[in-house]
Amino acid sequence: MAYNSLFLVTISTVLIFTVAGRVITTTSSSDLVSDGVHDEYGGILRINPFVSAEESESCEQTYGFMPCTNTALGNLFLILVYGYLMFLAATYLSAGSELLLEILGPGLVGGLLLPSLGALPDAMLILVSGLSGTVEVAQEQVSVGMGLLAGSTVMLLTVIWGSCVIVGKCDIQNSVAIDKQDTKGFSLVGSGVSTDIWTSYSAMIMAVSVLPFIVVQFPQIMHSSSGRHLAVLIGFIVSVSCLIAYCLYQVLQPKLQKRRLAFAKHKHVKSRFLQYLKKHALGRLLTDQGEPNREVMQKLFHSIDVNKNQHLSRAELRALVVGMQVYEINLNEDDAVDRVMRDFDKSENDEIDFEEFMNGIGKWLQEAKGSKVDVHIAGPDTLKYIHDYYEEAKKEHDLLGDDAGEDEEEGVDDPRRTTIKAVLFLLLGSLIAAVVADPLVDSVGNFSNATGIPSFFISFIALPLATNSSEAVSAIIFATRKKKRSASLTFSELYGAATMNNVLCLSVFLALVYMRGLTWDFSSEVLVIVIVCVVMGVFGSWRTTFPLWTSFIAFFLYPFSLILVYVLDYVFGWS
Repeated sequence: MAYNSLFLVTISTVLIFTVAGRVITTTSSSDLVSDGVHDEYGGILRINPFVSAEESESCEQTYGFMPCTNTALGNLFLILVYGYLMFLAATYLSAGSELLLEILGPGLVGGLLLPSLGALPDAMLILVSGLSGTVEVAQEQVSVGMGLLAGSTVMLLTVIWGSCVIVGKCDIQNSVAIDKQDTKGFSLVGSGVSTDIWTSYSAMIMAVSVLPFIVVQFPQIMHSSSGRHLAVLIGFIVSVSCLIAYCLYQVLQPKLQKRRLAFAKHKHVKSRFLQYLKKHALGRLLTDQGEPNREVMQKLFHSIDVNKNQHLSRAELRALVVGMQVYEINLNEDDAVDRVMRDFDKSENDEIDFEEFMNGIGKWLQEAKGSKVDVHIAGPDTLKYIHDYYEEAKKEHDLLGDDAGEDEEEGVDDPRRTTIKAVLFLLLGSLIAAVVADPLVDSVGNFSNATGIPSFFISFIALPLATNSSEAVSAIIFATRKKKRSASLTFSELYGAATMNNVLCLSVFLALVYMRGLTWDFSSEVLVIVIVCVVMGVFGSWRTTFPLWTSFIAFFLYPFSLILVYVLDYVFGWS
């Protein structure tokens, strides 16, 4: 498949680079021979391959040889061609990034390189939109970059987000979507998707990432005409700082997730252990004074001490753990035994005597009791707060999204070949994006001139279809797996892409505006980005389960954004 696409890119590039147009004119020429009937030749069509761009009223060719046209249909065709090439560029960059991730793992690659490469096509288009020609031309074309920036972010968080909810929906039970169970059809409240807590953090970060927009927009908010250029510089600094902070978070996040998962698993082992002991205890675990019931503890200890040597060995603890079913949290029996030993074996002799056992159980019971407010320490309520402690531990573990044991992939067979393939994909994608970006922006501008449609709306609707296509297809296909883990990765990718738009692409945009002395006059566009990011960010950070009805909110925000920009710019005259 990759080779077919590569072949298609090569053929398309050759056709574009070698195409030669001939100008059709209706001017008279002394070279024409009279037919004895007409004295004027103004109405005669002539194909002249030697007429230069300066001699005719033809369009200006990008790089001096790329095809161009002044007609609406011609520019629409070019937008489709260049857009498809930009889509291929995004696809190659995505494929190369995934191959590098397989080889090098998360860390710097997943935290710094992958998000940057994912935003490269957008950043490239924004860059060339502000570098073209004079300041006046750049000021006119930079609206294409802003349209792409706003359109890309809005499309990710509305159309694509809502589509992922629909294709990834599962039955919701007890406020959680059940993996691969979809029997309720299109129930607005009975079906939906669930994500882990890290996805909620990604949504929260995305909502915060609009801060640079607010900073650069501050003079307009205060209705001040002075300090706008300085606000652009400050906004650029804030945007770059947010980009660095986000990349650092992406680098450290796997380690943070691993530590929190380890803590959650340890808490789950304790809750399962207490629940198991309570179920098999011949009496109450605690006395009326809230102290461990020594007689009951002795019975429990002796029931576990199979060889009756007054010590619990690892083998005896492992036999106990087997009946606790810790595999449901992707934890094997040996790991569970290690966690019990770390809390109970204070003498560090790799055995647990009765006093260590009693003290350890007492400590765990106090911890379970402390996790709830106003809970009685004895009587029938004892079982209740142990059960609540278990449910709390299980919920915490589920929210963290433990990936262990799911979709495990084998190591790379040939790292050297895979590395070369990844680098080639990245180079090819970067080259195509760099070459195609400028003519694509020119085609959008020419189409806008030919149709009278503002270039912002063209770039808002059309360009994200090219730059976001690979992400959209990947996210939707991944969501069809109908699992919590795949849903978490899908929505995290969408939030991450929007965040990179708000920090990386905006940094490029603000650098252009500041360095070229352009005017920042995008109040309505900024308002749309802020509204969509904050609404979806707060929405995504407050909950981890999204019923089907939430997709309609996302879908509504897309036409709402277009209408809002139109009303603010062309009715109230914000632009």
